Amino acid sequence: MAMSPHQLGLVDYLPTYAAMQAFTAARTPETPDALWICEHPAVYTQGLAGKPEHIFNPAEIPVVQTNRGGQVTYHGPGQVVAYPLIDLKRAGYFIKEYVYRIEEAVIRTLLHFGVTGHRVAGAPGIYVRLEDPGSHAMLPQRPRKSGSNPSAQRAGSDPNLVPPKHAASPDFTGLGKIAALGIKVSRNCTYHGVALNVAMDLEPYSRINPCGYAGLQTVDLSTIGVSVGWAEAADVLGHKLAIHLAP
Repeated sequence: MAMSPHQLGLVDYLPTYAAMQAFTAARTPETPDALWICEHPAVYTQGLAGKPEHIFNPAEIPVVQTNRGGQVTYHGPGQVVAYPLIDLKRAGYFIKEYVYRIEEAVIRTLLHFGVTGHRVAGAPGIYVRLEDPGSHAMLPQRPRKSGSNPSAQRAGSDPNLVPPKHAASPDFTGLGKIAALGIKVSRNCTYHGVALNVAMDLEPYSRINPCGYAGLQTVDLSTIGVSVGWAEAADVLGHKLAIHLAP
């Protein structure tokens, strides 16, 4: 049965984090999956790998330590945050494909608004070309399918795409990050999720190394010329996630 996105509206981060943990701890093999869509007041969240030096000047914005993967990110008004709460064992796919499916839902959401989203090998999340957000030209550093013929490699076509071995650090020249991803899996069940920047005050990103990358530019839809309301973006992303995360 397909999930129906449940819109929570503007909710504080900490109680939502606690609710995700409680939902996951209490669920049984029969518990229906859920998809929470929300918006948070300004907050920095640190992943398990998060290093304090990646936050230069939090000032009035609280910093919350979490148990998701990854480094520091920012949540704030004008950002659509989606928390899929899924039993992966029941869904029939593994973590790598789960991440791929979330990213694909974001890519499809951006496409709905005329923007081309890109994956960058070794750097989870979705990126856009700043000079030409609608460009379909593939990035040279997209994930590749291991062991395949390079002429047959197509980004975004296979859940088993992997970064090349011994890949250099990602090169974000000309790119802006528009969606960040951080997940936790406990007893085969997922929580945390993905954040899509719609129309935000982006200044707080200048006080951190987003996702641990110095100088990584963060953008939102409004910055690249797409005027869309939070509710419409939330509806589209929720719909795409429900489709792409189905068993």
